[in-house]
Amino acid sequence: MQTYYDTRITEVGTDVADLIDGGVLILFAAGAPPELAEVSVLHAVTSGPTSEPPPVGALIRVGPVEAKLTAIGDLAWAKIADMGHVVVNFDGSPVSNRPGELNASAVDAGLLAGALRPGAAITITG
Repeated sequence: MQTYYDTRITEVGTDVADLIDGGVLILFAAGAPPELAEVSVLHAVTSGPTSEPPPVGALIRVGPVEAKLTAIGDLAWAKIADMGHVVVNFDGSPVSNRPGELNASAVDAGLLAGALRPGAAITITG
């Protein structure tokens, strides 16, 4: 199994839970501006991203919570590589409505929120 991306959570913004309730997770590399850090899960990359994006169907894991990627926006992987930033919509959509975003299968918002802790891994494998 290939690992496309592996990162560790460093901090969880104060407003992240509100977005998680709506199925949205925003990742931003540690050092994000304060106004973005409030709504983001800050992280430090341990490996990746790979030069090629993962395929639809690859697994995204946030701690113990697992989902399948259902769509990958045209610019999403480049944004991850350039800024460590991406929005993940856990809505199961087969089409990404925004070019810089990922879509994944729906997950339980409470479980996802509970998984967002400093030190927790976020990985994309396939």
